[in-house]
Amino acid sequence: MTVDLTLEERIRMEEAWGYLRDGYIYKAEKAFERLGKDSPLYDVGLGYLSLIQDSYQTAEERFYLALHDRPDFLLAHLGLAQVYQKSGDEDKAFDELREILNIDPQNSWAKNAFDDLKAAKTEQASTSAAEALATGDAEKAKSEYLRALHFSPESAKIHLALAEIYKQENKPSSAIVHLKAAAASEPGNVKILEAFAATLVETGEYERGLDVYEKILEIDRGNKEVVEQVEKLKNKLGIYDLPSRYNEIPLTEAITREDLSALLAVKLGSVLGEPGTQPPIIVDISASWAAKFILKVTSFGLLDVYSNHTFQPRRALTRAELAETLCRTIKLLEPRGHRFIPQISPQRIQISDVTPDHYYYQPISQILSYQIMELAADKTFGPDQPVSGPEAIRTIDVLLALTK
Repeated sequence: MTVDLTLEERIRMEEAWGYLRDGYIYKAEKAFERLGKDSPLYDVGLGYLSLIQDSYQTAEERFYLALHDRPDFLLAHLGLAQVYQKSGDEDKAFDELREILNIDPQNSWAKNAFDDLKAAKTEQASTSAAEALATGDAEKAKSEYLRALHFSPESAKIHLALAEIYKQENKPSSAIVHLKAAAASEPGNVKILEAFAATLVETGEYERGLDVYEKILEIDRGNKEVVEQVEKLKNKLGIYDLPSRYNEIPLTEAITREDLSALLAVKLGSVLGEPGTQPPIIVDISASWAAKFILKVTSFGLLDVYSNHTFQPRRALTRAELAETLCRTIKLLEPRGHRFIPQISPQRIQISDVTPDHYYYQPISQILSYQIMELAADKTFGPDQPVSGPEAIRTIDVLLALTK
């Protein structure tokens, strides 16, 4: 703060601060006024003079003026914290103490005051929430628990209490938010992880549930119940004993129709479910590593079987064909309650290498409107270009995210 000041200016600032520190109110006031408004200590010094004289509103105004050009001015934040302590505004005092520790984590005065206030306010709000819950006032309980989280956002106990309320209200997505936070606060707590995983599975988020159950097994390998859950989920998702070829897809520069079939069946397994119709007759997939996946996606009509009953599993996939497949998937899922909202009107999309009379124009413009696939910088789509493994995985992951 003093680097750009002259020696005389520094001496005058030290003199004014010395009067303030020693309690010479009149001398300090005159000294700060002589410094002038351009001095970095002018407003903050007068703020402390007002604080000493119990003029809290004036002190607050002065400290805010000092922060106008220097938002991280520690002396001003320390002054505001004391204003709010003395005036009894504990919420504002807490926020200022937290700001002080962001600027100066080793500030022992702020840390002690912050810790004491944090513990007291968290306990106060948690007790109020528990009392409200005991009388059946779930709304007040939620409000108070959320207030407690303002003071202790890392509290797994409070997050779990909120999750339980939301589950009872049949709001699993809200419960999941707090279970996730509780698990992040106590990553080694198996009971929290089990509750998190079970709720994910209950809401149909099988892949996320499987991930959490597998984390539990890293901590507790002998947990037989979790082992059973993992096996069930793998079977449900169709990813039990995946062929090694599946793991090579992310490294592939140009995927094939059988690669895409496997990605769709595995990644979208939880939302696709099982087909309600018999699979079509296909004569050329007996030797394909992805045969069971091909049968599934063709049963849903996501990929076509040709009129001669061939699938041509090893034929390279184009970007236009990927767009069409993704559009078919959306049309399949929409009647099931999944909402897909275009981010851009298809009519507004300008594609330099795909004209309206192109065979794949409709699915390409549609999938671009959802921003699941994108144009190049020169507005080209490259409909005949091959699809790489990473691109296919990315687009399917975006589509899956939109279903949630």
